[in-house]
Amino acid sequence: MRILLRTTSGTAIAVLVALALCAPDTSAASGGTADLPRWRWPLAGNREVVEPFRAPAHEYGAGHRGVDMDASIDAVVTAPADGTVAFRGTVVDRPLLTIEHDGGLVSTFEPLRTTLDPGDAVSVGQEIGFVDVGGHTPAGALHLGIRRDGTYINPMLLFGDPPRAILLPCCDPL
Repeated sequence: MRILLRTTSGTAIAVLVALALCAPDTSAASGGTADLPRWRWPLAGNREVVEPFRAPAHEYGAGHRGVDMDASIDAVVTAPADGTVAFRGTVVDRPLLTIEHDGGLVSTFEPLRTTLDPGDAVSVGQEIGFVDVGGHTPAGALHLGIRRDGTYINPMLLFGDPPRAILLPCCDPL
């Protein structure tokens, strides 16, 4: 019996080690940040976020799939990275601009008034439009959503480290 247990345990450990060595690296697909580029903030002035990113619990769940940045109506917006305009148009009640970037990254700005057309190349720091009105953002705010390989990520990951969570005590001690 003792020999059987040793053999079974040894086989199980060998199988687990083999599986661990052969498993694909999913850090990029799961939102690993080590390989993310650093982008340039798209607005002049202070870097103030009025509504942060809130990841949904699942693909169709509630959340805030981007950040709303403090700005003024008609503020100049610049490209945070090199890319190609993929979409310009009005969705529901707000003007949008979507830019495809290297590395499977796609940025969407709203509400943004622009004269750029799909296919236009943009360079980091280039003027891409002006903050407009419409959508869910307060007047004068600019929403920026970022997708990586089709999944929304926190845009702040591209502009430096996002603020760290601070855990506060929740209850009086017993």
